This record gives sequence, structure tokens and C-alpha cells, in this order.
Amino acid sequence: MKEYQSLSHVRWDCKYHVVFIPKKRKKRIFGALRKHLGEIFHELAGHKEAKIVEGHIMVDHVHMCISIPPKYAISNVMEYIKGKSAIVIARRSPNKPPALQEVI
Repeated sequence: MKEYQSLSHVRWDCKYHVVFIPKKRKKRIFGALRKHLGEIFHELAGHKEAKIVEGHIMVDHVHMCISIPPKYAISNVMEYIKGKSAIVIARRSPNKPPALQEVI
């Protein structure tokens, strides 16, 4: 039998298959970035009470099976994960623009 999760008035099991692609499908996801990206995604999903069930990071796109509670819109959670992960990646980048170096 399936294990359902519950909120105060609902029992749920919502899983979504999400694929996102960098602009112009640039092959930017490789090397050290690829190793840390999974950790970053899991941490950010936890902030929105979501859980990444399964994920695959390819050279030019990311596949995720993500479980999101019904109280959050899928678009809002993915917007949060993509936006915050871009900020984290920019801060960890070795060739940072001067404006970002001052923020850190």
C-alpha cells in the first residue's frame, strides 16, 4: 500500500517530473559544478517542504522527480529552486564579477 503524506485536511501523494534547460541549451553543467548541484537542489527543495525523489543532471539539462505539497504551486517551487541555485552557483564561481565579490 502507498504511504501518503498528510496536511491538516488532506492526504496526498503528488509527484511531478520536471525538466529544465539552460538558455540556448548551453552545455554548462559539468565538472565540480555538477557534483555540488544535487546538494544545492535538495537543500533548496527542503526550504519549500518539497522532496526530490529522483534526479539526473545531464550536460545541458536537468531531470527531476519532485514531490511537492499541494499548498505550494509547482511553478513557485521551481522558480525558487532555479533562482536561488543560480545565485549560489554565481557566488561559488571562480571568475566572479566585481559586484558579486563585494556581496560575499
